[in-house]
Amino acid sequence: MTRSHRRPATSTLIPTLLALAPATAWAQHGVGAGDWPSYGGDHGSTKYTALEQIDRDNVADLELAWRWESPDNAEAADRARFLRPGAYKVTPLMVGGTLYAATSFGQVAAIDGETGEQKWVFDTEDWRTSRPTNLGYNHRGVGYWTDGEQARILMPTNQAYLWAIDAHTGEPVGDFGEGGKVDLTEGLGRSVQRRIYSVISAPMIIGDTVVVGSSIFDGPTRKEMPPGHVRGFDARTGRQKWIFHTIPQGDEPGVETWEDESWTYSGNTNVWTVMSGDPELGYVYLPIGTPTNDWYGGHRLGDNLYAESLVCLDADTGEKVWHFQFVHHGLWDYDVPAAPNLVDITVDGKEIKAVAQITKQGFIYVFDRATGEHVWPIEERPVPQTDVPGERTSPTQPFPTKPAPYEHQGFESDDMLISFTPELHEAAKEIRDKWVYGPLFTPPSLQGTLLLPGWGGGANWYGAAVDPETSTIYIPSFTGPMVVKLVEPDGARSNFRYVRGMSGVESFFLQGPEGLPLTRPPYGRMTAIDLNTGEHAWMRPLGDGPRRQVEQISGEDPGPLGGPPAAGPLLTKTLLFQAQGGAPGLTGGGGADEVSVLRAHDKKTGEVIHQVYLDASPSGTPMSYEIGGRQYIALAVGGAEKAEIIALALPEAAAEASP
Repeated sequence: MTRSHRRPATSTLIPTLLALAPATAWAQHGVGAGDWPSYGGDHGSTKYTALEQIDRDNVADLELAWRWESPDNAEAADRARFLRPGAYKVTPLMVGGTLYAATSFGQVAAIDGETGEQKWVFDTEDWRTSRPTNLGYNHRGVGYWTDGEQARILMPTNQAYLWAIDAHTGEPVGDFGEGGKVDLTEGLGRSVQRRIYSVISAPMIIGDTVVVGSSIFDGPTRKEMPPGHVRGFDARTGRQKWIFHTIPQGDEPGVETWEDESWTYSGNTNVWTVMSGDPELGYVYLPIGTPTNDWYGGHRLGDNLYAESLVCLDADTGEKVWHFQFVHHGLWDYDVPAAPNLVDITVDGKEIKAVAQITKQGFIYVFDRATGEHVWPIEERPVPQTDVPGERTSPTQPFPTKPAPYEHQGFESDDMLISFTPELHEAAKEIRDKWVYGPLFTPPSLQGTLLLPGWGGGANWYGAAVDPETSTIYIPSFTGPMVVKLVEPDGARSNFRYVRGMSGVESFFLQGPEGLPLTRPPYGRMTAIDLNTGEHAWMRPLGDGPRRQVEQISGEDPGPLGGPPAAGPLLTKTLLFQAQGGAPGLTGGGGADEVSVLRAHDKKTGEVIHQVYLDASPSGTPMSYEIGGRQYIALAVGGAEKAEIIALALPEAAAEASP
């Protein structure tokens, strides 16, 4: 394969395409020197930069500095709809004045951070083969490695290859693997079909080790699936240094939690999302997903370690240091969705190097990141049990005593239902009462079980941000109930006893009466939690959501109701930024969130200080960097029709005048 050169994007300064309007170091310590060298800013996924040129007094002066058009756009225009790329979810890196970004088709580009001009682009040509599993053409980022002389971009692809690309030239590194790439379907201990095994997230690079997870087909028809084992590769040679069995094998500890030798054929249990790491300790933290299949586990009885766990490994050797399982014998698709956040905290006078893991179920769990010791007690509490033949649920699940949940959980009372009018409340009860319902961890059923949160969270892949100065974590989340009804599959096509039998909107997001949400608001929110105390600092709805529709029905303005986040948050020394796009199908019609925006919030209160209206929906988490004394905020927008990265900054004169 050869490097593909394309004409640099030159249509940079077009301020009329954005309208501005007012509105009511690496490691775990945030990014220094104006760079953004890792997907989450630093290895600890803080999504924080100490840059402060853009502040509450001048954020309303932000303007479009440049825009870069993805090379996917030219290719996507000629392809059928289902072969086009999805929403553009990348968060670019920035090192030494150059941004590095993946595209949904698996191309890699270097972009001048000051002008937006394209320096080079390398085409892995993944997109020319076959549609990738699960979300199709969808990729979120790359990794950066340097030894002070060499510099490489590490790109794991939709078709399960790991590429090493020279950061300066855009050429494959010839002595890495074979001709610059490693085949990730090899070395897993089982034969793996490439069409159901992919990588969509950036790798985590600790020292000279590149740690890579996988995205495995999420709708299997058979219990025999590829395992989601995590591997470490040598950044210089591409040699596989180690493999960690997310499903224990042979006589390894934990194999007894996969009864009847189900460890020999069960799969998934993979790290599909982003990881975190601590270079000082030399540790990498793995947020691990659900085993095959998500909703029925009669063929894999037992607790199923290390599914739905946070696992800490020695990044150089792959040896396990500690682990914690958030869901025993998972049946809810509560896979750990996001990179854990590393932050130093002080609890009752004790300094703790902590790791905080957000979850789909609306809990945040906090540990000492060196030892795995719980910062606050975590209790095993009884949960509802299954009546599905062949299934056996865990009698208990782990509940953190602090912090309190940041999302609605379960349907234990009528208070959870929408109640803008008595009629809406009664109609919501009728919808709810069609299904089995109860508290968190009520299991799937043959009648159909109402889950809250559903598989979309709570929190999701874009994760949270944490301020290393205040030890405050900021969590965007979404209230999304869903229904899981189990049915017997066609025996000629499947060897599962039961599979999820519903399709359509109820299986993803169960709406309430009049097309409104079923639950009380907010439907999307930002929650700030002080990790020194474990107490919530504030919570704010994210945007208006279906505010106008509710006002039309009830005759009263309910105030902001919130809608789903589009991506993760960005923290700077001065502000909290959160992007949001239109999603009327999830939050009702007519809401202001049908407009795509980047909001600037006050970090202490959540107050919206200003919002930038965007001309395309954002899907990538914003990042910030500095070049030549000017601070930029860059984010990915668009998708199948037109994918771009745009950069915002203060006018040059204002930037020069800033201290």
